[in-house]
Amino acid sequence: MRSIWKGAISFGLVNIPVSLYSAEESNDLKFSLIDKRDESKIKYQRVNESTGKEVTWDNIVKAYEFDDGDYVVMTDEDFEKADVEATKTVDIETFIQRDELSLMYLEKPYYIAPTKGGEKPYVLLREALEKTEKIAIARVVIRTRAYLAAIYSLENVLVLNLIRFHDDLKSVEELKVPKSVKISDKEMELAESLIEGMTAEWNPEEYKDEYKDAVMKRIEAKSKKKGKALDDEEQEEEKASSSKVVDIMDLLKKSVEAKKAGNKEDVKETSKKKASK
Repeated sequence: MRSIWKGAISFGLVNIPVSLYSAEESNDLKFSLIDKRDESKIKYQRVNESTGKEVTWDNIVKAYEFDDGDYVVMTDEDFEKADVEATKTVDIETFIQRDELSLMYLEKPYYIAPTKGGEKPYVLLREALEKTEKIAIARVVIRTRAYLAAIYSLENVLVLNLIRFHDDLKSVEELKVPKSVKISDKEMELAESLIEGMTAEWNPEEYKDEYKDAVMKRIEAKSKKKGKALDDEEQEEEKASSSKVVDIMDLLKKSVEAKKAGNKEDVKETSKKKASK
């Protein structure tokens, strides 16, 4: 795994030399853009506005444009020298309780690993966060941009999760959300019953990108029947059914009944498996 940042975690007088590693992996389907008239691939070019000629990546730099149109070209060295300490340090500013951080603020996770000489303070911080059930709030600069971040323990590793600044979240005031509606005791009872019946331990490994698999099946089907229309009757039926007006009480009752029936089937299946052993 290749690190994307090297520096140190700093809190109080303690410095822990560490590296950051992306905790995400993209499994998206990759599509090419083509011209529908002759199915030729579309190419994107970086073109010089004055000459009209293509520019290679090694000749492209960042520049800040002022209101009067003047530019100041910035190099990687300029970004680093603007605040050397900020670009090399994850600076912990405070600690909060785990349940104080809203999920709305979480943005992008990274694994933190200690580098040579940082093993003991790394484990000390990890264990202390676990024992006190706290999260560290820190500032870090990654690739020329400053971020707010949360540091917390996850099993045997420390995780740095970039979090959004409060100003980056839109206010909910402009949304037309009802503050209250009339709900009967029976409706609430059924809703609670359905929630309880569908409650289970969180196991992220059980969840797969089913839509991606469905799209891939569609691609394979179109590949086999190239030039021929696919049967879309099922999709049309789904569209028609989705437009029907439904009774929420009726739906809740049916959902609860279906869940109970499903649980009974699961119990029978488990009993059969135990009996066959």
